[in-house]
Amino acid sequence: MSVTSIAKPASPLFLITHEFYPVSGGIATFAEEMAKASAELGYDVEVWAQSAPIGMEKKWPFRIKRMPLKGTHDLICQIRLAWQLVAYRRELRHATVYLPEPGPMLTMMLLQFFRAFRPKRLVLTFHGSEILNFSKSPLRRWLAGRLIRHADRISTLTTYTQELLIERFPHAADKSFLTPGALRTDFAVVPERATRSQGKTVILTVGRLHPRKGQLITLKALQMLPDEVRSGIEYWIVGGRNKGNYEELLRNQAARDPVLKVRFFGNIPDEELAEVYERADIFALTSVPHGQSIEGFGLVYLEAAAHALPIVAHNIGGVSEAVRDGESGVLVTPGRPAELAAAFEKLIHDAPLRRSMGESGQEWAKRNCWQENASTLFARTADAE
Repeated sequence: MSVTSIAKPASPLFLITHEFYPVSGGIATFAEEMAKASAELGYDVEVWAQSAPIGMEKKWPFRIKRMPLKGTHDLICQIRLAWQLVAYRRELRHATVYLPEPGPMLTMMLLQFFRAFRPKRLVLTFHGSEILNFSKSPLRRWLAGRLIRHADRISTLTTYTQELLIERFPHAADKSFLTPGALRTDFAVVPERATRSQGKTVILTVGRLHPRKGQLITLKALQMLPDEVRSGIEYWIVGGRNKGNYEELLRNQAARDPVLKVRFFGNIPDEELAEVYERADIFALTSVPHGQSIEGFGLVYLEAAAHALPIVAHNIGGVSEAVRDGESGVLVTPGRPAELAAAFEKLIHDAPLRRSMGESGQEWAKRNCWQENASTLFARTADAE
């Protein structure tokens, strides 16, 4: 399918999301960067996002409309979003509507039966877990399939996710494109890492505290190392508390080992994360499948690589498209704790390997571009002009 770039489209572009700044996370970053890139390409962009605390707004190169919803996937949020779409149906009917995550897709699945609420062009992005969630029940699978048939273009961040989407929803095959994750725009220039003073080797994990992110797996693997190795390392965990008792499990596990020092940082704003990355030596995020949740890509791997950190991760989902095994990091098959511990021990003892992987990772992290993604999704096909 040939694609021709255009300077400015004839109709506006509405990006509708439940996850946007000041919410953090991969989907929120993806939505923000796609909106920025589209505006930079000359598109008339308006972002509809969940409500935000007063004073938390930033200056954007696009218009933003804050909706009266919290940004969850519950019924109340779906009804409130539906009301907004109904109220502004005349504008949306002649526009391109972009749904970069599952929250607004759930609402559009219901409104799609009314022609008056269908936009001129509909564009969707799937990240991974929602594909499993949408396909697990016959009704939702039918609704999602119908929405996909109405869409003009669909994107995924990885080949893995694209194949999963087409397997579950074959109608996506002829309109599916790759829009791989890229560095946040404020990661465009990363200074060279200063030579660290002699001290403990710091292993860093950045991610919400959730069983799927595998912090407990990483901690247990590090606790398998010999005493003399554990005494020379620290494990730093950055991420906010999630529902449930996962943080308590982590703290209890850490307390069982008086030799290995574990530090919990909680949530850290993006603008302050750079200093934490610069003080680390190895990045670890050993994600695992959890229920209907999978790791479709992981923008945080690129951010760690941009700071020249070698990466230790599990080889699941789309992670292998974010981490180059043997070049920018080490990928380990899930369920092999001894192999995982060995990967950490090798990197802990081999500073030249850490340095070479870090340098390779910096180059790897720069390979994708948000503007190319936006052009891929929103440019018209030659025969549509």
